[in-house]
Amino acid sequence: MEQTPSPPLLEFINAGIQLGGQVIQKGITFSLYREQFVAVLGPNGAGKSTLLKLILGLLKPTSGQIRLFGETPRTGNRRIGYTPQFSSLEASLTLRARDIVGFGLDGHRWGMALPNKMRAAKITRALEEVDGLHLAEASFSELSGGERQRLLIAQALLSDPELLLLDEPLASLDMSHAQEMVALVDRIRRTRGTAVLFVTHDVNPVLPCLDKVLYLAGGQSTLGTVQDVITTDNLSRLYGSRVEVLQSEGRLFVLGVDT
Repeated sequence: MEQTPSPPLLEFINAGIQLGGQVIQKGITFSLYREQFVAVLGPNGAGKSTLLKLILGLLKPTSGQIRLFGETPRTGNRRIGYTPQFSSLEASLTLRARDIVGFGLDGHRWGMALPNKMRAAKITRALEEVDGLHLAEASFSELSGGERQRLLIAQALLSDPELLLLDEPLASLDMSHAQEMVALVDRIRRTRGTAVLFVTHDVNPVLPCLDKVLYLAGGQSTLGTVQDVITTDNLSRLYGSRVEVLQSEGRLFVLGVDT
């Protein structure tokens, strides 16, 4: 008997985005399913981080619809895990790593506070899951970029999310550490069955794990496999000018634009 496919976790249906009267994106249509790993690519100002804010319920589309778990997105949704860019945590740099991770419990509406032992156990489990238990008592300011990113992912896991939103988790990481971070996220999504929306400027570190790419540019978007989306013809259409895509030793290079 043929099985009915599972419904998408997330749907953008002809959604438009405007900020300050400026059109950022128009007519975005795509679906994200359980366990999918999708990279969100595009130049600065294309709307990558704004896309995450729409999913988090912090902004509303100016046209079209967004359906998240079959409902309109709302703030404080425990079914989403979100890792912000580092810059939003500068005021918290003197806190212990364990305390930073604990924000993942405090940021949601759990009702009564968790007992201390239960809270500590959840934080410890999340730290173990990102191979960061040895960092628990360190000051956030003492940690490297890769170590900080592990803590942000641990924080996002505390609500047992079905969807992980990662905003530029590879920023400031070299290729080796970027590959480690991608492998960690991929392991988590396979172990937990979590979908991943991964905002990044560089597709190369995530190539081994990707199911699809969502590329934003010039107010337009396209979703598909790497082979279908990241091509000279397709990106030239999105940018409205000639873009060259080259492949060498298993890496992709996009020439002619600031990506």
